[in-house]
Amino acid sequence: MKEFSKEQKRLFEDFSQSMASRPISVDKYDRFNVKRGLRNSNGTGVLVGLTRVGEVFSYYMDDGERLPVEGHLYYNGIALRDLVLGFYEDKRFGYEETAYLLLFGELPDRDQLVNFEKVLADNRTLPANFIEDMIFKSPSADIMNKLARTVLSLYPYDQNPDDTSVNNVLRQSIELIAKFPLLISYAYMAKRHYIDQESLYIHSPKPEYNTAQNILHLIRSDGMFTELEAQILDLALVVHAEHGGGNNSTFTTRCVTSTGTDTYSAITAGICSLKGPQHGGASGKAYAMMQDLKSSVKNWRNEMEIADYLQSVLKKEAFDRSGLVYGIGHAVYTLSDPRARLLRDYARALAYESGREDEYLLYTTTERMAPEVFQSFKKSDKLVCANVDFYSGFIYDMLGIPPEMFTPIFAAARISGWCAHRLEELISSGRIIRPAYKNVMKRRKYKKIDQRMRHTLVSDEDN
Repeated sequence: MKEFSKEQKRLFEDFSQSMASRPISVDKYDRFNVKRGLRNSNGTGVLVGLTRVGEVFSYYMDDGERLPVEGHLYYNGIALRDLVLGFYEDKRFGYEETAYLLLFGELPDRDQLVNFEKVLADNRTLPANFIEDMIFKSPSADIMNKLARTVLSLYPYDQNPDDTSVNNVLRQSIELIAKFPLLISYAYMAKRHYIDQESLYIHSPKPEYNTAQNILHLIRSDGMFTELEAQILDLALVVHAEHGGGNNSTFTTRCVTSTGTDTYSAITAGICSLKGPQHGGASGKAYAMMQDLKSSVKNWRNEMEIADYLQSVLKKEAFDRSGLVYGIGHAVYTLSDPRARLLRDYARALAYESGREDEYLLYTTTERMAPEVFQSFKKSDKLVCANVDFYSGFIYDMLGIPPEMFTPIFAAARISGWCAHRLEELISSGRIIRPAYKNVMKRRKYKKIDQRMRHTLVSDEDN
């Protein structure tokens, strides 16, 4: 890239300093009753829409007071925990059934599931030369960025890309659900070979494999995996598939959908949202923090050492010095995140199979102690709990999945939820999402100076 001149750099630095010195103060949000982050004063989300697809439940409201309860998550009215227990008591994979439930609103019978799985298998392909031309010729160190680009690149291969009828968007949705494992896996292969200078290996998806099995098959050099590994990755896909309309990437998908744009653009917007470290990218941050904790704490069974480390994180003295304990706390859940509980239970089996029991105990101890340390440090009675990101990275690491694939796998799961919400937005809403912003800048005048327009300098004052 071309270097900026010294004058240009100085101009940008001056501009940056000017902008940094002019943040809108928090008290203005209170003064104008603006819901910062679309949050009410009690922490609940501002209602902006209606949905049947997913429900996040973690509190009751009593006379305006928020009363926390154990967290629950529902997919089209069915509790996530019931779904998972049903899948794994019968020792069957569940992501394909979950995707069907989200798209069609009901669980499939045997014939419907077989047909749906066949449609997915038939669509686990990419256009001719797509891998070479769109993925390998321009590898990216960031797989989420590459995923966004490749989804947009599928647009010209679609013979009817702009048709927003239900049948056409449903077709596009199923095709994307089928293709996402390929897009993230081949993007990882390109990054691994061309950027990391590692050996290149390319596997084709197997029609007899489901989504979880194909991901493990595609990213491993020998293409092999155990039944337990595939089942636990399938569980991770199930719990990440949907989380109501209010999570940032789903709301982004619905917001962009409301403009009438095409499926590829709407889904790409969701991908770009999910990448953020305060959303889907948090699993990588939580994993990195726990790696730092492992190297910083000498005795993993010493609770005081763990507490001291967490305190140093909150003081911005440890890890990335952000003051955030990643994987702990959630915008909605307080007492517990049902997804984290499920992942914790299945992480135990994988940890004992892979000889990492001590590390598993470190995770559970940290999960138990973090809320106490948080309340003590903040001098607050706010309830926080481990969220889905806390155990995700640990599970992926035990599966041999590298950190750069954590968020892409999240995307490969959440694509089914995004598509379900896109369909619902098209069917039910009919209006572009257009909230309002209150302007707090005083109107200014200008005058001519040497034949040029100059603004008079005035302070940033309320209207």
